Amino acid sequence: MKKINPEIKIIDESKIFNLLEKSKQPDDSEINSILTKARELNGLNLSEVAALLNITAPNHLEQLFQTAHYVKDTIYGKRLVLFAPLYTSNYCANNCLYCGFRADNRDVHRKSLAPDEIEEETLAILEQGHKRILMLMGEDHRECNLDLFYKQIDKVYSVCDIKGSQIRRINVEIQPLSEEEFQVLKDIKIGTYTVFQETYHRNTYKMMHPTGKKSNYDWRIQVMDRALANGMHDVGIGVLFGLYDYRFEVLAMIMHAEHLEQNYGCGPHTISVPRVKPAKNAPASQNLQHQVDDLTFKKIVAILRCAVPYTGMILSTREPAWLRTELFDMGISQISAGSKTTPGGYKQAFNFDFEDAQFSLNDCRTSGEVIKSVIEQGYIPSFCTACYRLGRVGADFMDLAKPGLIKLFCLPNSLTTLMEYLVDYADENTKKIGLELIEREITEIPTENIRNKTREFLAKIEQGSKDLYL
Repeated sequence: MKKINPEIKIIDESKIFNLLEKSKQPDDSEINSILTKARELNGLNLSEVAALLNITAPNHLEQLFQTAHYVKDTIYGKRLVLFAPLYTSNYCANNCLYCGFRADNRDVHRKSLAPDEIEEETLAILEQGHKRILMLMGEDHRECNLDLFYKQIDKVYSVCDIKGSQIRRINVEIQPLSEEEFQVLKDIKIGTYTVFQETYHRNTYKMMHPTGKKSNYDWRIQVMDRALANGMHDVGIGVLFGLYDYRFEVLAMIMHAEHLEQNYGCGPHTISVPRVKPAKNAPASQNLQHQVDDLTFKKIVAILRCAVPYTGMILSTREPAWLRTELFDMGISQISAGSKTTPGGYKQAFNFDFEDAQFSLNDCRTSGEVIKSVIEQGYIPSFCTACYRLGRVGADFMDLAKPGLIKLFCLPNSLTTLMEYLVDYADENTKKIGLELIEREITEIPTENIRNKTREFLAKIEQGSKDLYL
């Protein structure tokens, strides 16, 4: 077990404010230079990100969006990874002013899922075609402790639907753990460990988290140091946009990523970009001083894609369908689909009560509708979990990603997992356009032997085989 220095300083607020002030009015030459550098796929430094955050002219924004699209397409191609969240409990000892699960919300129906309910929820998710999930729990150990959560993980993996499908990889978004707790978690079969800082601005953080263990800013921001120092390979970070100035938050998040890269040889595996959405009895979600409009949100996504080109970017169903569709082109590489944000929500899909939700959703389409739309847009819905299962994680993953080698695995595996979905769960129209997409995209596999192997796998899956990957 490795203890980290509790005095460690990760976010330098004065440096962020100075960078934003210095780069207030970037000229055409500076913007062109930064975006040209972004196209080299080596990322951007803090001063370059600060300059992009300060652009407002429509022509500059269009240049930024086109550059982000180039970076996304060059690194990720047409793949778009899908997952579903599974909330196992909503008991919480914290009092976050933007969250429907906050301790002072007396109207929410509190629940922790029993084993049979975990099975029902997992079956409902599998029947949507999902193969990977994000498991979440409330932060109240009296009602749902870590031992119970780990048993729930085992239960999810044990469930098999009538098609013979099972969940293949679970990522988790749970409270910050101690060094001792990470020594246990590192041996649990999970993928990415995710914690959002929510806001990196210390005074805003204090205001938004008045009580509970989460009110400790330093304990939360140092969690990724504890994780990576104690056996975790992949971690995910995020900001809840709308709590403070988005420009500060983006720079702070990049600063956090740089800190992890410098100290552990690998930055975050994923970055999430949720915006605050209305929640019952959550006052900070109703009247936002720093609300991020849709155009600014597009700018945030595009800048992050240019700044950290090899980091996965996650977009949830908080956002409306039309905006999610546009953001695929600007950098998003992972999306949730068919989401429910309350324990038991999948089974109770037709009796859903907003008052019991953590936050409100805007893309309420079924997974099938989302998948069909993704295919129609020319993207490949991917359910791939191969890298996690073959040990291509952490620094090893980045060693393959940065020279472009990971695409030799990702494109074939996205096609084989899509074929599984088409065979087992798709309606006839989705199956038709999905098969056409597979036939087009298989020609993009650059090596003949891998292309032939992929065709072999696809033929076997059409005959009933499952879980074939490179």
